[in-house]
Amino acid sequence: MTTTPWPRLRTDDWAATRDTLHLWTQIVGKVRMAQSPLVNHWWHATLYVTARGLTTGSIPSRAGIVDVELDLVSHRLSARSSEGTHGGFALEGQSVARFYAQTLEVLADLGVDRPAFQPAPNEVDPAVPFARDTAGREYDPDAAHRFWQQLVRADRVLGEFRARFAGKVSPVHFFWGSMDLACTRFSGRPAPAHPGGAPNCADWVMVEAYDRELSSCGFWPGGGDEGAFYSYAYPTPPGFAEREVSVGGYRADLGEFVLPYEVAAGSADPEATVLGFLQETYEAAAEPAGWDRGLLEADPGRLDAHRYRRGR
Repeated sequence: MTTTPWPRLRTDDWAATRDTLHLWTQIVGKVRMAQSPLVNHWWHATLYVTARGLTTGSIPSRAGIVDVELDLVSHRLSARSSEGTHGGFALEGQSVARFYAQTLEVLADLGVDRPAFQPAPNEVDPAVPFARDTAGREYDPDAAHRFWQQLVRADRVLGEFRARFAGKVSPVHFFWGSMDLACTRFSGRPAPAHPGGAPNCADWVMVEAYDRELSSCGFWPGGGDEGAFYSYAYPTPPGFAEREVSVGGYRADLGEFVLPYEVAAGSADPEATVLGFLQETYEAAAEPAGWDRGLLEADPGRLDAHRYRRGR
């Protein structure tokens, strides 16, 4: 864990850049989704935090693989192929239509056939098709960089929390529809069909995402003055909303527990504060639902004694 101060970024101060970045991540994420085989809960569609920004990871292409990264240090879209070719362009204030066209051009140059996906954003209202969204958009490099630094901190904490679970658990990944970094644990039991409800998403999208009993947590740039950590369960077990936690609290309007980022960042030990919130809210879901915690949970430090004995 680190004692480095967590970056501060008020959501109201970068709303225009946030909206721009949201739509850019949707375009890049949809490319990955269209080119990749379906993985349960839409895990094939997500992005991942890197030491430079957000990446698709490996995407199948005509003869090998490609990857696409939104580099939020150099502020470029960078794409590479396993054939040794690469391309990209600068991230700057521009229309969504121009970003969309440039992304498809870069991919075509790397041998990627035009991906077949719905060419309009999800979970955005109004959902203007990418090619017709010709209005100028703001992009503040400093704000984008600080948001990525928030994601870096969140990725570290969520990765530590993920390591405590031996059952089925998602990667720590970025969902471009809702623009949140998430990690989800599963009890191993099926869940009732989800009723749907996300804007611009068919009900079957939500059913696929929530077809198993789960406890999910993450970070997103909303829910607080500087964003928030969250935790929810599906289906919601009895007494979940009434559970007392040490930090943060339940928000009925969102149906989940929320810990404002500014509360965590201002604490003496931000990572410990967030880990405590994640653990307590997971227990609030798992205990009343009767999860087999003895089977599903693990000690991430279980190899330390072996390393010590062998001098490694």
